[in-house]
Parts: sequence; C-alpha cells; structure tokens
Amino acid sequence: MRAKITYAVTAAVLVVYFVLVGSRGILLIETGTPVTIAFGVAVLVLPAIGLWFLWKNTQFVRRANRLAAELDAEGGLPVDELKRTPSGRIDRDSADAVFAQRKAETEDAPDDWRTWFRLAVAYHDARDTPRARKAMQRAIALHDGRPAPTA
Repeated sequence: MRAKITYAVTAAVLVVYFVLVGSRGILLIETGTPVTIAFGVAVLVLPAIGLWFLWKNTQFVRRANRLAAELDAEGGLPVDELKRTPSGRIDRDSADAVFAQRKAETEDAPDDWRTWFRLAVAYHDARDTPRARKAMQRAIALHDGRPAPTA
C-alpha cells in the first residue's frame, strides 16, 4: 500500500510540475516574438513527453498488478525464499540461485505468462531492473494474447 501512495503522490507532483511548465510555455508563445514562440514550443514539448511517459508507466504498473492479482488467486505467486543480510537486503547468491531456477522454468514453458512473471520478479530481486521490466512486458503481452516483445 505504501508503494501505491508513493506512486500516486509522485505522479500528482509531476502533473503539477507539467502544468506549471506548460503554462510558462504558453506565456512565452503569447509574447509573440519568433524567439519566444520557438522557446515556448520547445518548453511545451517537455511536459508532453513527461505526461506520455507517466501514462505509459501507469499502464504498465496497472497491468503488472492485474497479473499479480490473477497469479495470487491461482496460488502461483513466487514465495519469498531469499536469504537476507542483517540489514534486510537480498543476498546476491540466494537471488542468483532462485534466478537460475526461474530461468529454467521459463525456458521449459516460454509461452506461459506465469513463468515470465516469476522470472521478472527474479530479475527484480537480482537488481536487474531493465530485464525485469522486459520480462514483465513479455508476461503482459502473453497474458493479453499479443505477440511478445523481442528482447
């Protein structure tokens, strides 16, 4: 729940920031000189990109959470069996061992979104965020019946 609140607050702050930046861009355009119009248009591009990125990220999180809920209802969520250091961080060797197991499961059933979901969690536990995201995108695509993105 804490992560959802943090995400919502961060998204709200970003939207406020984008509105403020966008209003400055509009003010520059309203000035009417060629240079300020060019700067105003350039300033408006940044919030547009930011809003698009925020929207895509939010869609990704919602889809991943939907898969997690479905997998939880099936009793298929991966169990946290990782060893941790005294500070609470995941032990690297433990994460690597679980990762090897999840990778083998995924290789045995490459068209099952569940194995890709569990592989994404293993990548995340191993602190490999880019691959975790790609694996989750593949799980989402397989679940939705779309062609899986290539790596």
